[in-house]
Order: sequence, then C-alpha cells, then structure tokens
Amino acid sequence: MKDNKENKMGTMPVKKLIVSMSVPMMISMLVQALYNVVDSIYVSRLSMEALTAVGIVFPLQNLMISVAMGTGVGINALLSKSLGEKKYETANKAANNGVLLAVLSCAVFMILSGFIVEPFILSQTAKEGEELAQDLDPLLVRECGITYGTICCLLSLGMFLQMTFERLLQSTGRTILSMASQMTGAIINIILDPILIFGLAGAPKLGIAGAAYATVCGQVVASILAFILNIKFNKEIKFSFIEMIKPDRHVIGRIYQVGVPSILMMSIGSVMTYCLNIILNGFSLTAQTVYATYFKIQSFFFMPVFGINGGSIPVLAYNYGAKNKERIKETLSFTVRLAVGIMLCGTLVFELIPDILLALFDASDDMLRIGVSALRIIAVHFPIAAVCIVLGSVFQAFSQSIYSLIVSLCRQLVVLIPAAWLLSLTGKLDLVWFAFPIAEIGSLAVTLIFFRKVMNKVTKQMEEVLS
Repeated sequence: MKDNKENKMGTMPVKKLIVSMSVPMMISMLVQALYNVVDSIYVSRLSMEALTAVGIVFPLQNLMISVAMGTGVGINALLSKSLGEKKYETANKAANNGVLLAVLSCAVFMILSGFIVEPFILSQTAKEGEELAQDLDPLLVRECGITYGTICCLLSLGMFLQMTFERLLQSTGRTILSMASQMTGAIINIILDPILIFGLAGAPKLGIAGAAYATVCGQVVASILAFILNIKFNKEIKFSFIEMIKPDRHVIGRIYQVGVPSILMMSIGSVMTYCLNIILNGFSLTAQTVYATYFKIQSFFFMPVFGINGGSIPVLAYNYGAKNKERIKETLSFTVRLAVGIMLCGTLVFELIPDILLALFDASDDMLRIGVSALRIIAVHFPIAAVCIVLGSVFQAFSQSIYSLIVSLCRQLVVLIPAAWLLSLTGKLDLVWFAFPIAEIGSLAVTLIFFRKVMNKVTKQMEEVLS
C-alpha cells in the first residue's frame, strides 16, 4: 500500500494527482462555507442587529477554533510520527492526552466566558452616549452578541472534541471519514437553524440563541460521529479513560511544541477582525455588518484555494524528498494557475453582482450603499491572494513554516490594520477597504522574497545530492 502511494506521488500525472488530492478537502471546506453563509442568511432574517452581532462574536469563535485546530495539529504530528516509528504506546498517549486537552481547553473558555464575552462585545460597539449617532441599535447588537457568544463559549465541548477526533482520523490517513464527520455537523446545523431560530416544527422560537444552539448541536453530533468512526475504523488507536485522566507532561509538551505555533498563526485572523471591527465602528455598525457579510461570501472562493493548497503540500514534500525538481515546478505552475483562475472568478462575481450577493442577507439600503463599493474594492486583491496562498505551501512542504507565520503577520496585522486605521482618518469609509489590496501587495512582495530564498536553497541542495 505504501509503495503504491509513493509511486502515485512520484509518478501520477501532476494535474490528475493534485485534483484527486484536493477535491475531498475542497468539498469539505465548501460545505463549511455553505454552513457559514446559510447560518448568516437565517440570522439576517431576524434583524441587521443580529447579523452584526454574529460578525462581532466571530473573532472569539475563531480564537476557540484556532486553539482546537492548533492543538489538533500537534496531536496529528506526534501521533503520525509515533505510528511511523512503531511507538504505539506513545501514539495512544498522544490520542488520549489530546482528548484531555480538548476537555481542558473547553473548561478554560467556559470559565472565561463569564468575564470576557460582555467586555469583548462592548469594546466593538458604540460607547455610552454615542448610540444616537449609529444607524443600528447598539443596545440590541450588544444583547444579541452577548447571548450568542456566551452560548458558543459555554457549550463549546462539542467543537473541541470534534476537532480532536477528526484529527485522529486524519493522522491515520482516514481523511474521507473525517470529511464525513465534518459535513454531517454542518448539515445538522443548516437543518436546525431555521427550526430553532423561527420556531418551526413545534420547536420554541429562540431567535439569535437558536442560531447558537444549532451551531452547538451540529458540533456535538459531529463529535459523537467522529468518536464512533475512530472506535470502529481507527484500530491503530486505543482509547483509555485511565490514560485520559492521567496527563503525561512529556507527551503534552511535545503536542504543544508543534501546536502552539499553529495556534498563534491561526489566531492572527481573530486579532485582525477584532481590530478592524473597532476601526469600522468609528463609521457605523452597518460597516461592521458589511465586513462580516463579505467574510462569509469570500469563503466560497478562498476555501477551494485552501483545498488546493492542502492537496499540493504532500506532493511538494514527497518530491522534495525524492529530489524531483521538475515535478515540484510542475506542481507549483499548475496550482498557481488553478488558484488564480478560481480567484478571478471570485473577483468577477464580486465586481458584477455585489448587490445580489448582499441581497441574500436581507441588506438594508444603507448596507447596500456601503457594501456594493466595499465588495468591489476588496475583491481586487483575490488573484494576488491566490498566488500568496499557493507559494506559501512551499514553506510548509519544505519545513520552513516560520516564513508562513511572518507572511501572515505582515498581511493581517503589520500592514492591513495600520493601513485601515490611517485611511480611516480621512473620514471616508470607501478608502478603508483599500487596506485589503494594499496589504495583499505587501504580502506578495514578502512572499516572493522568501519563496526565492527557499527555492534557491532547495535547488542547491538537490544539485549537490545529484552531483
């Protein structure tokens, strides 16, 4: 089986190989994107305040997801390595300690929810005495945000366990099963959203709380399914309650050695969104709503590119190990063209029908006025982002992930936030959206510098080995 896989990575036509490895990830990510959009569409039917509140809570949700996914990366790395070395005891400890870390992470956010949710929401909405200057009702936004955020934090165990159990499936190569779990959770969420929000089929009408409960229910179902799939198909791992309640410091240290950098890298987006929400609040709450809505819609184009990225990394890594420079070049050439093509489609959609996209979210006249120009300005950077994302796969495939972290920091914090703040000083909201293409151009410059450095180093190493 291993030989077949190796032959496929080294001999199958590159285009066919990339497509076959990327499509499952793309489908899984597109389902997640669909859930995010559908969830927001239902929430928008409640009110613009409810939609704004969900967008304001997003950085906190993303922080929890970052902790869960980053820890999962650490578990994945240690477990896969231990299985490869035939150290089955360490592999089992990685799995069982990973479950413990998921429970402890949830406990931390449950405790913090009583202290951080309200000030977190208040810091992104109008200050006392500024309510009348706002186009939406800040008090209602706060109320919806606190309700939604508190439920998501208090009942986050399903999300943490789902991420952990899915990573265990991925660690042993069962990516299809992991995808099935993820898709099931998203579908359950989509089904429950209208039922719990609007009180259909005899259910109570819960409003914004219903959206939060639907999310939580989807995560719980997905976590249970992922656990069952691990028990039934993941014979390499043996779960033990005794090992789960007996933390191994050495194993946990090795998990977080890989996991903490991943957590930090994934958390950058939370910091960026939080800071941008504060800047946009200086104009109006509707500006925040537009940004949150843009973020949901753009995922339909970014997620497939991330899927391509995920599919290309093992191909690049394998051929790097095999010293096959031509296949590396062919992989990069094809993935760049494919990713740019997808993003060009995204740019065209955003430029041609921004009003139709916003109308899906029951956009008010004010939201349309702000949103149409915002979507058109921001979408200019999509093709540039595609190049940065694909070239960034080289850093991960060639074990140079520090460069990926630097590029992410430059794009989302070092350039974008200062640029948005400086442009906001003009008092013209339309100019603030130009911070996105400005940041992406800066990111492209940094990416190209690092890419050239890494490729020169790799080429030199290959030439030395071959000579």
